[in-house]
Amino acid sequence: MKVVIISGTNHKGSTYTIGRMVADKLTGAEDISEVFLPRDFDEFCLGCTTCFGKGEDKCPHAEKLRPITEKIDAADVVILTSPVYVYHATGQMKALLDHYGWRWMPHRPDERMFSKQAVVVATAAGAGVKSTLKDMADSCFFWGIPQTYKLGMAVRAVNWDGVDAKRKAKLGKKAESIAKKILSREGKVPVPLKTKGFFKIVSLIQRNGWNKTDMDYWKEKDWTGKKRPWKR
Repeated sequence: MKVVIISGTNHKGSTYTIGRMVADKLTGAEDISEVFLPRDFDEFCLGCTTCFGKGEDKCPHAEKLRPITEKIDAADVVILTSPVYVYHATGQMKALLDHYGWRWMPHRPDERMFSKQAVVVATAAGAGVKSTLKDMADSCFFWGIPQTYKLGMAVRAVNWDGVDAKRKAKLGKKAESIAKKILSREGKVPVPLKTKGFFKIVSLIQRNGWNKTDMDYWKEKDWTGKKRPWKR
């Protein structure tokens, strides 16, 4: 099993530690790749819409984004981690996710995404964990990832060393539970009705879509008919 961890900060704080905890329960270190933001990607989306109209390879930041996309595509499990910044994911995490708007289901989803699993991780000294998890989980859903697990907690600390033993134990149990679910679904990830229903709606729209690049993509995949990018 291959895992990629995309961290919303450059440092290895509480949020990263929890994400790595899940990854280590899934596979060996040799099958875990890591991305740190903004170290590995520090660009903001320019809003030029080139990725939608002309293709993602025409994005001004395409070459810098490519290594991260390749890691995501190669992974069986995608782990997104972000501490809470003013009730939401970090700006650098949001900036990365903005660059994948073209990969959302209403545009040009990749069929490999429909067999992956994802984990979103967030911590805060206080409030904002729920909204931060949603920031990342939204992209996972619209990418087409069928199973996304949420792991978050108000740790009442600003670093991992400051987290008390009781909270660390609770987080360890949550990580173990999620890892067991992921392993039990390896190779047979169920696609929920919500994903199937949304995909069906988009498939009808793309028969006569407003964006030719997207419409041609869907028709080339034969997704405007009965064909689907999942096995079950």
